[in-house]
Amino acid sequence: MVKSRCKICRQLGTKLFLKGEKCLSPKCPMIKKPYPPGLRKKRKFRALSEYGKELKERQKLKNWYNIGERTFKKYVKEVFESRGKVEDASDLLVKKLESRLDNVVFRLGFALSRAQAHQMVSYGHFLINGRPIDVPSKQLRKGDKVSLRPSSQKLAVFRNLPTSLKKHKLPSWLKLNLEKLEGEVVGEPSLEETVPPAEIPVIFEYYSR
Repeated sequence: MVKSRCKICRQLGTKLFLKGEKCLSPKCPMIKKPYPPGLRKKRKFRALSEYGKELKERQKLKNWYNIGERTFKKYVKEVFESRGKVEDASDLLVKKLESRLDNVVFRLGFALSRAQAHQMVSYGHFLINGRPIDVPSKQLRKGDKVSLRPSSQKLAVFRNLPTSLKKHKLPSWLKLNLEKLEGEVVGEPSLEETVPPAEIPVIFEYYSR
C-alpha cells in the first residue's frame, strides 16, 4: 500500500509541502498532528543512530523532489564521479534535482506540487523549446523555454493559471512570460537559494558506505 503524502511528512518530522495548498492551510496534518503516525498519540520522535539519520535525510530529499530510489541514486553517483571537478558536491546535486523538467514546471507555478507537475509532464501538457516532451526527468539548461501546449490551456486544471501566476514568486534562475504562459531558464539553481529540507552531506555519507 502506498503511504499517504501527509503521513510521509509526519513520519519524517518535517513539512515537505507535498500536497500543494493543503500544506499551507490549518488543515495540514503536520499542524493538527505534529507527531509520527501510529496507534499511540503524540508519540515522541526517537533519537536516531548515525545510520538512521542518514536514512532519514535521504528520505526527506527524495520525497521533497518526488523521485524514486533508483533515479536518486543515479544522481548521487553522477556527483560522486564529478568530485574533483566541482567544489561543492551538495550544490551540484541540488542543481541536478532542480533542473528536472517536473521541478521547473512546479517552480514556474504551473503546478501546485511536484507530484502534480510530474503527472502533467507525463501527460504531455508541456513543450520544451516548442517541442512536446513527456519525460519528467528531462534536464533543462540555461536558455531552455517551457510552455503550456495550446490544446492544454483549455483544460480545467489550467483555466485559472494566469491569475494564480500573478501571485507566484519565481526563483532568480527562472523567468516567466505571463501572456505566453512560457517560462525560461535564465540561470542556474543554487543550494543557497533552494534551501532543501535535508542535510545533503549526510546523504552522501549514506551512499559512500
